[in-house]
Amino acid sequence: MSKRKLRLGLFVCGEGHHVAAWRDPGVTVGATQSLAHYIAMAKMGERGLFDMLFSADSQSTFGPDDINAWKRTTAAVKFEPITLKSALAAVTTNIGLVCTSSTTYNDPFHVARFFASLDQLSGGRAGWNLVTSSAASEALNFSYDAHVPHAERYARAREFADVVLGLWDSWDPDAFLGDKASGLYFDPEKLHFLNHQGKYFKVRGPLTCMRSPQGRPVMVQAGQSEDGRELAAATAEVLFAVQQDVKVAREFYADMKKRVVAHGRDPESLKIMPGVLPVIGATEAEARAKFEGLQSLIHPDHGIAVLSDIVNIDLSKYDIDGPLPDAPTTNTQQGRQKVVYDLARKQNLSIREIFKLMAGARAHRILCGTPASIADSMQEWFESGACDGFNVMPITFPGGLEDIVGQLIPELQRRGLFRTAYEGTTLRENLGLPMPVSRWADQAAAAGR
Repeated sequence: MSKRKLRLGLFVCGEGHHVAAWRDPGVTVGATQSLAHYIAMAKMGERGLFDMLFSADSQSTFGPDDINAWKRTTAAVKFEPITLKSALAAVTTNIGLVCTSSTTYNDPFHVARFFASLDQLSGGRAGWNLVTSSAASEALNFSYDAHVPHAERYARAREFADVVLGLWDSWDPDAFLGDKASGLYFDPEKLHFLNHQGKYFKVRGPLTCMRSPQGRPVMVQAGQSEDGRELAAATAEVLFAVQQDVKVAREFYADMKKRVVAHGRDPESLKIMPGVLPVIGATEAEARAKFEGLQSLIHPDHGIAVLSDIVNIDLSKYDIDGPLPDAPTTNTQQGRQKVVYDLARKQNLSIREIFKLMAGARAHRILCGTPASIADSMQEWFESGACDGFNVMPITFPGGLEDIVGQLIPELQRRGLFRTAYEGTTLRENLGLPMPVSRWADQAAAAGR
């Protein structure tokens, strides 16, 4: 029996993660705009003992900025995720509530306040997925003429994260007094002004939300480029990854843990969780048939548009059954672009073959099989040093999630790889992450006070 346990995130995405999920007969069209749908998925995820419920976001559209591509998907409609997670906080008890907010098209005070509020409302279950915005079209909604360059987005993100983390330290854990007799609501000695002045931001503080039961929200990232890895090594506590090959995943895992140590952190303070899309059947053939049924529903125009967006070249001009042409490095999804090219070259895939793989799971690994065979693969990655867990992407909702909770989770539990009960009530407790110490406490300790 394994003592170390898998960490599992539940990546919730409307009708399902496959791009054609909304066309599946077992899926309710319009679920992506239904609070009742998300409540049902959150409760099912909590029944499955997932660490966190994760929602991605873009402040324009996912994928290509083309109405002819949107019209075949649910990409153009989605709830604002912090609002959604606040609603789900009221109907869940243990599962973490993690969502995306961009450092390129937001301000640090807003983000710090939103997630600190969610953390308080949920009893310490919030997490912030820091992104620099992969969708270039976001720029057009925020008074920019073009997307901010990749390197500058990451430089801004580093300072943005420093400001947010500083604002989350505005209040000492015992600042609240509520002393009716003296009329003192809080101890003013335990409130701190940030007074940050940097290249991109000037923020006085303090934050108008007290410290949460887990100290502060969990920091989550998904960067795969060199800039993304360095930012994650310095600030992230959970890293969503996209590797397809176990050897490459082990190399990425070792590299990230080494970088974390170089930043003066414990390697266990960062949990690395690759995305995986399980397709479950009673037999391998049944699972494959289920997957191919959805694959057949991908319209070629959309598949080509999705792949074109990832690789940074218009593939509609090329033979769909020919090889993937070389392309310049993208200013948006550099990590995913590399994964696509590595996979295409290694397996000698045509444009049609690669878009079918990419459109369904957006460059994440697809596992078709029985609960046992899928658990075998997850166990191999986990025990060979390729990951600390997985960000699980149900192919459809609710059917794909029902298969995972009803069949895959029990198999992982039977092997001693996954919990049978939540360890605590906060996201940090369940992920096995340490309680953060305020910078002000660190400074006081250094001064001998």
